[in-house]
Amino acid sequence: MKLLKLAVVAMALVSGSDVLAQSKSTPLTGAWRITYAQTTGPNAATNTSPQPGMFLFTGNHYSLVAVTGDKARPELPQDPSKATAAELNATWGPFAANSGTYEIQGGMLTTHPIVAKNTRAMAPGWAGTVYSFKIEGKALSLTSIKSATTPNPVTLKLTRIE
Repeated sequence: MKLLKLAVVAMALVSGSDVLAQSKSTPLTGAWRITYAQTTGPNAATNTSPQPGMFLFTGNHYSLVAVTGDKARPELPQDPSKATAAELNATWGPFAANSGTYEIQGGMLTTHPIVAKNTRAMAPGWAGTVYSFKIEGKALSLTSIKSATTPNPVTLKLTRIE
C-alpha cells in the first residue's frame, strides 16, 4: 500500500512539473490590445485610433484577432446567405485572425500560424511571420519584418491589458 501511495505521489509530481513546463512565461505572456498601427511603403497610413484588435500570448502559443480597417465593419443582412459579394467583403475583408505557436530569439518574434483566416499564412513551406519587438513597461511595439499577408512593413503598438 505504501508503494502504491508513493507511486501516486510521484506521478502527481511528474504531471505537475509537466504542466509547469507547458505553461512557461515569456516577456510577451498576457493579453495585449492594439492601440496604434502604421504601414510604410506604398499606400502608407497611420491609425492612432484603430478598431479593436488583440494579441494573446501564453508560454508557447499566440492568438491574434483584429479589425484591420479604419472604421467599424457593417453588419451582414439578417439572412447572410442573401448578402452580396460587396457586403461580405465589407464585413470580412478588414478582419485578421490567426493562432498558432511562436518563438522568441533576441528581439525577434516569429509566429507560426496553425489556423488563419488568410490561407497564405498556413501555406506549406511558409516559415512564419517575423517581427522585431520591444517592450517598455506595459507597452509593446511590433514591426513586421517578413509576412505572408502584408507586403509593406507594419508597426503595431499594443498595451498590456492582462
